[in-house]
Amino acid sequence: MVTSELLIDQPGLPGMCSVTDAVNSLALGTDADGRGAVFTRREVVEFILDLVGYSPTEPLCEMSLLEPCFGGGDFLLPAIERLLVAYKEAGRVGNGLPSLDHCIRGVELHADTFAQTRSKVIALLIANGIATAEATRLSNLWLSQADFLLLRWPSRFDFLVGNPPYLRQERIPEPLLTEYRRLYATLYDRADLYVPFIERSLQLLGDGGKLSFICADRWMKNRYGGPLRALVAGNFHLQAYVDMSNTQAFQSEVIAYPAITVIQRAPPGPTLVATHPEIDTKKLRALASALRGDTTPFPSSVHRVEGVLNGGEPWVLQFSETTDLVRRIERDFPLLEETGCKVGIGVATGADQVYVANFDTLDVEADRKLPLVMTGDIVSGRVAWRGYAVVNPFTDAGPLVDLHDFPRLAAYLEQHRHVVAARHVAKKDASRWFRTIDRITPSLARRPKLLVPDIKGKAQVVYEDGQFYPHHNLYYIVSDVWDLRALQAVLLSKLTRLFIATYSTKMRGGFLRFQAQYLRRIRLPQWQDVPCSVRAQLVLAAIGLDLPACDEAVCELFRLTPQERATLNTATSNAT
Repeated sequence: MVTSELLIDQPGLPGMCSVTDAVNSLALGTDADGRGAVFTRREVVEFILDLVGYSPTEPLCEMSLLEPCFGGGDFLLPAIERLLVAYKEAGRVGNGLPSLDHCIRGVELHADTFAQTRSKVIALLIANGIATAEATRLSNLWLSQADFLLLRWPSRFDFLVGNPPYLRQERIPEPLLTEYRRLYATLYDRADLYVPFIERSLQLLGDGGKLSFICADRWMKNRYGGPLRALVAGNFHLQAYVDMSNTQAFQSEVIAYPAITVIQRAPPGPTLVATHPEIDTKKLRALASALRGDTTPFPSSVHRVEGVLNGGEPWVLQFSETTDLVRRIERDFPLLEETGCKVGIGVATGADQVYVANFDTLDVEADRKLPLVMTGDIVSGRVAWRGYAVVNPFTDAGPLVDLHDFPRLAAYLEQHRHVVAARHVAKKDASRWFRTIDRITPSLARRPKLLVPDIKGKAQVVYEDGQFYPHHNLYYIVSDVWDLRALQAVLLSKLTRLFIATYSTKMRGGFLRFQAQYLRRIRLPQWQDVPCSVRAQLVLAAIGLDLPACDEAVCELFRLTPQERATLNTATSNAT
């Protein structure tokens, strides 16, 4: 029989009260967004159950399924329905009805949601001929009102399915976040809560067991997903991947693109990939059959991709021709920062309402403010400064200024002290309460640079000739080697978009994340190896913001074959 107990010490023991209080605050809260609750459409739930093979035609009474965050029962209730079909069939053909005790486990932290769903489970069991007392006993055995990440399970499971919570770290009470970090190595950098949910769920898979979650695809590509990707690569088989972008998989809109994965505790192997399935029960059932490997040959909507898992590296799930092009470029050319270029991000202040203001009316000493370029200043593809400045509390040499030397700055900061001193960075060191989160280096403002907004759809890489300091939602690229206009043409090209799309997470509406971690994956030849004629092509194309000319010059720069050009055009046209 599968039971669970707390991974942490029992509530009330020394050092644990703060964790217990934090768990209780989440359990008793009323805000679904605050709990990271997103609800899945029934058709998608049935598809996921089909994907892992949790079918009424299988001996489900001999198997075990866990749903680690069951919410309103989106996954739990359909799974129980399938189990009951198998249960009745087993009783019809066997010697009496089998025990259901070990078959289902579900966890839900939120108290009211738990109670409502438990009532639904009891009603479902009773409607299927199970006596009220037995239905109540089973629901008590199957369901736990607890924090899944703090539970210990003595047994492993054949199936784990669900939709883990979408909850950013800043929404988790600090004592509980500290405990999660102690328990889970994958809670790295800015990882969302679904990452340790996946880690814990993988730990609970038995040999040959399958996990299938629908959740944001960010961890498959970005920095914070590295440790989880390494865990999967070392111990599991990524059996199937379904890109659910531009697919209404949930009962409400979400910004990030979701994906469905099927991960099995088994030796590694190829991954079957499908994209943008139509939410139609019959078609999803057929697709699930193909992704389980039951259908041969594969339909045109399913592709077999080799070598997706490579330690902590981002997953490249594109089909072969596109992947081959990216891999060829990576093999033949060095990384962007190996060619004398540097990628950085603009200043984060922690209180823009104080540190960012109109340049002319900002009442501080002239050398304590810098013209600030923001995303809104570059929407045309060129800088059109709207007149904002950032307060600079740092000396040119690096340390913070002495406020006694700058009375107007001191008076301005003191006027807003209640906001400035309340920031986390100020509380860490009260003597440095007025510093910005990021140190400001005035020389950067005077340096020519390329500006790239974080999230964007169409190409938008802007040349700035050395007058402004970049804001925190802008990445910048500088170089003492590459001509920045030529580099601008490269970054505006389809080839760069292909690189970003290969490694970046995509947002709703086709927008990509042009973050530093992805920009650094771009490849370039060394500047001295670029022919003079190609240099001129690149510069002229960038100055004119002529995107077709940028594409043509970049194809020459990277020596793309006719077949590679066709692959690039097909890949980027499909992406848009």
